[in-house]
Amino acid sequence: MPYRPGRHFLQIPGPTNVPERVLRAMARPTIDHRGPEFQALGRELLDGIRDIFRTERPVVIYPASGSGAWEAALVNALSPGDRVLMVETGHFAILWKQIAVKLGLEVDLIPGDWRHGVEPRAVETRLVEDREHAIKAVCVVHNETSTGVTSRIPLVRDAIDHARHPALFMVDTISSLASIDYRHDEWSVDVTVAASQKGLMLPPGLSFNAVSQKALAAHAHATLPRAFWDWRAVLAANETGFFPYTPATNLLYGLREALAMLGEEGLPNVFARHARHAEATRRAVRAWGLEILCKNPDEYSGSITAVMTPPGHDADRLRAVVLDRFDLSLGVGLAKLAGTVFRIGHLGDLNDLSLLGTLAGVEMGLAVVGIPHEPRGVDAAMRYLEEVAD
Repeated sequence: MPYRPGRHFLQIPGPTNVPERVLRAMARPTIDHRGPEFQALGRELLDGIRDIFRTERPVVIYPASGSGAWEAALVNALSPGDRVLMVETGHFAILWKQIAVKLGLEVDLIPGDWRHGVEPRAVETRLVEDREHAIKAVCVVHNETSTGVTSRIPLVRDAIDHARHPALFMVDTISSLASIDYRHDEWSVDVTVAASQKGLMLPPGLSFNAVSQKALAAHAHATLPRAFWDWRAVLAANETGFFPYTPATNLLYGLREALAMLGEEGLPNVFARHARHAEATRRAVRAWGLEILCKNPDEYSGSITAVMTPPGHDADRLRAVVLDRFDLSLGVGLAKLAGTVFRIGHLGDLNDLSLLGTLAGVEMGLAVVGIPHEPRGVDAAMRYLEEVAD
């Protein structure tokens, strides 16, 4: 392909842009993962990562994608034939459900329209009906990457408590961790699933399970097969700063730098920045006269906005044009949203000018492909960013 001057605008909802500081940190020579230098790195990371999850409990780090962390959460705490309650909030909720089925779990799925988050009353009703406590876990996605809908995790926790049900509570934070406020301990989550390539500003390749004491107690009796994913093996090695397998050393260098950057900005400021950019994006969408996929403003995502194209207009053609003409990558509509939705990622290492450049590319693309709109979106976002300071 011919050389294209300027930066590529990677505005999919993950992987996100990797900051120069993180890239430079990852470029260090690989070291002995059984030596004292790595041991110091391991101890630093295993302590520091807890702050991002807001937990005092252990966080298990795997050299894997988020799908690996999904599987690890299930196999460590459950047994063949166990029932789990899941909610259809979008494509990734369905993918997690498919993994559960393949592992031999019985899944009770609460259906959804992909435009709303988890309905706490529906969860409570299902759990109240489960008088035998056959449901062993409730598994939900915090921020559904395919739809831009953020479920209200404290309300789901309240629903479980109101039902007086002992089920484990498992939450996928793959596109919300370090982007949207999340509190593992305070919200009494038992297993939090996460990955490196979104709010943590790293390439794909690391995934995480934050684990409660209740989840560790369940692990002692769980009988789903596990070897590589076994929490106990990892946690035992972690006590001395090491891992029971060859770790992704250079990604861990990057993680150390990313944690330093998040600490320098401060997590409250990180969340506020994401919320501000999300609102600017939504104002642009409304000014264009287009519709946001998420129906409930209380569930708007701080990390990604899914935009519906008018009937008869192909979102994938828009994506192809803005990539070809403006070197801008937008997120594809997944599964049943294919061709009808494009997704703007506004998470990770992003500032005002990067966001405005993204929105300008979308607005120009709408004009090029002939999607009916008002050419006022960038201006609306710019006015908001001018008025609302960091």
